[in-house]
Amino acid sequence: MDPKIEKRFENTAKSKTFQNVVRAFGLDKKAVLDIGCSYGEFLAKFGKGSAGVTINPEESRFGRERGLDIRLGNIEASDFVLNEKYDVIFANNLFEHLYSPHDFLCRIKKYLKPNGLLILGVPCIPKIVSLLHVKKFRGSLADAHINFFTRGTLIKTIERSGWKLITARGFHFANKIVDHLLDPIYPHFYVAAVVDPNFQYSEKRLRELAGYKR
Repeated sequence: MDPKIEKRFENTAKSKTFQNVVRAFGLDKKAVLDIGCSYGEFLAKFGKGSAGVTINPEESRFGRERGLDIRLGNIEASDFVLNEKYDVIFANNLFEHLYSPHDFLCRIKKYLKPNGLLILGVPCIPKIVSLLHVKKFRGSLADAHINFFTRGTLIKTIERSGWKLITARGFHFANKIVDHLLDPIYPHFYVAAVVDPNFQYSEKRLRELAGYKR
């Protein structure tokens, strides 16, 4: 195996943050759809029936050779279809790359089982903006990103797409009170949400959409 790929698996296995997320939501016992799964370093830690999606043929091929269910496809493509439903949809370091985050949030609901969970890991501009002068905190502004969020705008984007927020934390600490104390400086958040069955666009938005064809 390529040492760089092996290192990705090792780093994920050692990540306290990821371990906290897995424990908090029991992801090791649930069927998870990992969208933008790369080589499967997160997918390998999820429960039975889990699958990943990537647009990279090399990543898909590698995953299958390792015994992981990694599908080749583009979640934003109009012809993308999955027949299965999952307990959880997980996507880390994907949301900031999407052409249409709102459409993504609406589209993926059909792949969740009733009461299913969405977990998004997204790099965010810290509330203390001066921290962007420090390299460690500049991840949200990477050249490959085309969407940029703060913790607040990320939450609002999710809610306005028909999801009900459960939490938005850095998950560096298992204790959520301690974890939230560091919200102003965290450069990366995991947002957990469930589908809001009562969601509907505002009347103003509905008037704007009248006659609009996609």
